[in-house]
Amino acid sequence: MDLVRFESFYYRYKGNEEYTLNNINLKIEGNDSKFILLAGETGSGKTSLIRCMNGLIPQFYAGFYRGKVEIRGKNTIETPIADLSTEVGIVFQNPENQLISMNVEHEIAFGLENLGVPPKEILSRIKQTASLTEIEDILDKAPFELSGGEQQRVAIASILVLEPKILILDEPTALLDPYMANKIINLLQEIRREKNITILISEHRLDLILPFIEQIILMKKGIIVEHDSCEKVINGENFQRLRLNKPVIFSIFNQLKKENLYNKNIPISISEAIKTLKI
Repeated sequence: MDLVRFESFYYRYKGNEEYTLNNINLKIEGNDSKFILLAGETGSGKTSLIRCMNGLIPQFYAGFYRGKVEIRGKNTIETPIADLSTEVGIVFQNPENQLISMNVEHEIAFGLENLGVPPKEILSRIKQTASLTEIEDILDKAPFELSGGEQQRVAIASILVLEPKILILDEPTALLDPYMANKIINLLQEIRREKNITILISEHRLDLILPFIEQIILMKKGIIVEHDSCEKVINGENFQRLRLNKPVIFSIFNQLKKENLYNKNIPISISEAIKTLKI
């Protein structure tokens, strides 16, 4: 069964004349965990695509649509958002907007309580999730007392505790300094290993995220222009043409190729670049 499937899906927000998403056909297989990058120019429709995956579009954001979106076989138009929350968890750009409780422990417990999970199970899941996200020491703190990095970890924990099959993050490092951004990316790597779940991340800091990515979905003007392996996408014409914050390594090797000084695939990490140059 596919984890995510879009079939000829179109959507435009109420009051807009132009469609934000145009003829989206996308399939993410669910047979093993993956780290997937969703990339595109500003205004390409990335956030709207993400909102479709847990039913916020069209159940919360009014608009006009046609086509179909399914998460593990569940139609997102017909399935209540609460039911979809155990299949797909989304952490949006500003974590503070997702934190509503008086302290961190209650924040993590909130979703489980609404799903009617037994108290003993709630406590067990909170303990496990807090340990994984390294927030055991701040469970009694109020969300507004936390740093940006801590808020991001709490937001991730509050989603992760629901045990979704896919974790989606929309610009998780946008409000963080480089040090905390790197910690969040390392945390996501640990989550993937521990939970064996697929992680889809929309991110502009490609230097930071690209070494861990296996697949890339490229968007432009509401259209998915490419979905393939990381290596194939970054060596293709679509990635070259899009106005993205290209990684430094990409820029260096791309220039070398233009000057006919390098003729292999462009590496995606420093370690890979070193290995390539040694050969």
